[in-house]
Amino acid sequence: MTSNPTNHPHHRPVRSYVVIGDTHLAGRVCSALHTSSDAVRHLPRPRDPELRAALAPRPAGVAVLLHDDVAALRYALAVAHVAPDVPLLVTIFDRTIADELARLLPQCDVTSPADLAAPSLAGPCLDPSFVAARLRGGCVQVLHERDGVLEAEESALPGQWRRRFRSRRVGFQLRSHDPGTRLLVLGMLAMLVVLAADWVWLTASGHRPSEALFEAARVVAGVGPAAAPPDAHGYQLFAVLAMLSTVVFTACFTAGVVERMLGPRLIGLIGPRTLPRAGHVIVVGMGQVGMRLCVELRALGIPVVGVERDPQAATARLARTLGIPVMDGRGGDRHVLERLRLGHARALAAVGSDDLDNVAVAIAAHGVAPHIRVVMRAGEDDAIAETRSLLPMGVVCDITGLAAGYVVARLRAEAVGDVVVHRGEIRLRDTSGVWRHSALVGHDRCAHVEGRRRMTGDEIEPPRTRTI
Repeated sequence: MTSNPTNHPHHRPVRSYVVIGDTHLAGRVCSALHTSSDAVRHLPRPRDPELRAALAPRPAGVAVLLHDDVAALRYALAVAHVAPDVPLLVTIFDRTIADELARLLPQCDVTSPADLAAPSLAGPCLDPSFVAARLRGGCVQVLHERDGVLEAEESALPGQWRRRFRSRRVGFQLRSHDPGTRLLVLGMLAMLVVLAADWVWLTASGHRPSEALFEAARVVAGVGPAAAPPDAHGYQLFAVLAMLSTVVFTACFTAGVVERMLGPRLIGLIGPRTLPRAGHVIVVGMGQVGMRLCVELRALGIPVVGVERDPQAATARLARTLGIPVMDGRGGDRHVLERLRLGHARALAAVGSDDLDNVAVAIAAHGVAPHIRVVMRAGEDDAIAETRSLLPMGVVCDITGLAAGYVVARLRAEAVGDVVVHRGEIRLRDTSGVWRHSALVGHDRCAHVEGRRRMTGDEIEPPRTRTI
């Protein structure tokens, strides 16, 4: 699948590139390179003979753009083996694999759309005036727009945010978020109340504190008071009621414990994975982009909570190990948004892999809390143009276009440091710190992948099953 090169008006030498991948990002990169009259050979999922044939005439660069880290690693090693001196760009989400691949292959530039997009998503989540924000060297680097020019400044705000978050965290503990947790908390608190009431009664009756605690524990355990005086009719009645009620409370507590032991346990009762109550960011869609955004916000000292439909997703399990609370449910469900205290949140980020789902989440969020700031991922579907014309839904970030702009610039050996999306435009920063507009224009689809889809009659990659 090769595009026919044509001569540039300024007679720029025609360069050839190889793009590997059947993703939307690969299609955007192929389309951008083809538009600039470069020769592009696009291989969605090549076999070894096809890959060798594509690399036989030495290309100016190779881009491996896949969602699967294992497949991307395999193609990167294969390209390095066949053409070790060809510049290579690979998208890999796992940072351990990415760092090791960059060490093994010096000619390889390893990144991921999630890493590239996280600052552009985190900035508007913090403040509507921020174009982007990230943590560098212990300080927050914030990007502003002044008189049409992007300017970066550093601030020591993370310490203030972290202290504010720690002061609120005590109030987050033991917050019930589902029926099982409510049963557990209710049963535990009720038994503690019975224990405390019995201990206070016995202590006021002249018992030593340790003896009173022992007898109160016997009542809660259902084995009766150690010794009930015959004339203590009030205490006998209280002990009977306490023992009968603790049977119910113990059943509730046990049911809650079993529910948490058998469930995914993505939200904790105590500790860092408790649900925040105020000043937090709700991230809907815990794929690769949502996960990176949560990590970036946590590094900035902002409490976050994720929403994921599939609690068994790999990124949802990863969030648990990183101490990020994740609620199982649909982000467009009003009940879920209310349980997450959307009205008290700092912002909501709809960053799922399906643009239409993100639009639905944004509309639902405005319906629950009209004042909430919404940051929405969109750009892979034509509905994005309609969305902007219908209503101001918030900040819209075209992650695929952002990543494509970076990949195209790196393939052309341009000095690119950072990339952001601002007002629908892709901006690239060179090594001297100057921001310029990306040459990437439009949302054209690659004819190679689209043609293959028409020939097979189905989607190579179903949009609702992608995890990026």
